[in-house]
Amino acid sequence: MSGSQCCSNPPTTNPSSGAGHLQQLGGLNSYVTGSPDSKLTVIFITDVYGSEAPLLRKLADKVAAAGFFVVASDFFKGDSYVPDDANRPIRVWLQDHGPDKSFDDGKAVVEALKSSGISAVGAAGFCWVVVVELSKADLIQAAVLLHPSLVTVDDIKGRLVRKDLSKSFSWTVRYNVEDEEAVKRADEAHRDLLDWFTKYLK
Repeated sequence: MSGSQCCSNPPTTNPSSGAGHLQQLGGLNSYVTGSPDSKLTVIFITDVYGSEAPLLRKLADKVAAAGFFVVASDFFKGDSYVPDDANRPIRVWLQDHGPDKSFDDGKAVVEALKSSGISAVGAAGFCWVVVVELSKADLIQAAVLLHPSLVTVDDIKGRLVRKDLSKSFSWTVRYNVEDEEAVKRADEAHRDLLDWFTKYLK
C-alpha cells in the first residue's frame, strides 16, 4: 500500500449496507453473504476503510449471487482508517495494522471456514498484501489482487493469482458511481474476478 491514491475517494461507511449479515469467524466480526450451504468461499481482504464500505459489500453480494459464500472480515477490529483524523495520518495508522497481524487473523478465518466444511477458499485483496501471504502459505486455492501494492512478481510466481491494475487506485470499490466510465471499468474488473474464481474454485 503506497502512493497518494491509496486513500483517495473514501467511502461513506454504512454498517447496515448489503444483503448479508454479521457473523463471528476466526474471532473477527465478518460481513457474510451468500448461501451457507455453499462449499466455495471467497474472502475479501479489504482496503484501509474496512468492511462497512457499501460498494465493497455490493461486490460481495454480486460474487455471492454467483454461488459463493463471501466473507469480508473486520481485520482492523473496529479501527479502520479515518482520513479526517489529523493526529493519525496513514503512515501512523499502518504501524498498528501491519500485514503480519492481518495474516494471522486471515489464517484464523480460513481455518474456521474449513472446519465448517468449506472445500475451497479463494481471496480477493483490495490492496492489502495479506492475500499474497495466504497464497504463499497454501491456505487458499486462488487469489485476485485488485490495485495491489508492495507485491513483487516473485511473490506470485507459480501461484493461481490474478493481478489487476489501474491508474485509479479506487477503481473497484471506491469508484464514482456517477462516472459512467468508472462504473464500466469497475464492472469489467468484477467480471474478471468472478471468472477467475469460477475457473479455479468450482
